Amino acid sequence: MPGAMPNIVAGRRAKVVPHEFVLDALAPLAPWTRSMFGCLAVYVDEKIVLVLRDRQDFRADNGVWLATSAEHHDSLRRELPRMRSIRLFGTRVTHWQVLPASAPDFEEVVRHACALILARDVRIGRVPKRRRRSRPRTRS
Repeated sequence: MPGAMPNIVAGRRAKVVPHEFVLDALAPLAPWTRSMFGCLAVYVDEKIVLVLRDRQDFRADNGVWLATSAEHHDSLRRELPRMRSIRLFGTRVTHWQVLPASAPDFEEVVRHACALILARDVRIGRVPKRRRRSRPRTRS
């Protein structure tokens, strides 16, 4: 809409959703999001499936992070050859894998990952561990 005002929440501009096409691709599953470590976590039902990242630090890890486990890396890599472990964690292999935004076929590869999620592929998605509730503080 021409001349439309930007989204304002509590006096601030709404944050831009990185790689927003992912949410459009997953729309049939009614994904929901939550801010996580300056990125945007994407959930389908109770599972976290992706994290959308576009930050100024550790640019090599910008892109779409897949929630998976090490046992699925080889089979997923056959379908998503540019997939690799996230480097900013400092370990060689992580359960989280990234489809780097710097790849020339980034959007095509991410759309393939979204198709796997739409098909309810068990290799993508993890149910987060429940956080323990902290005990109420007592005054001494």
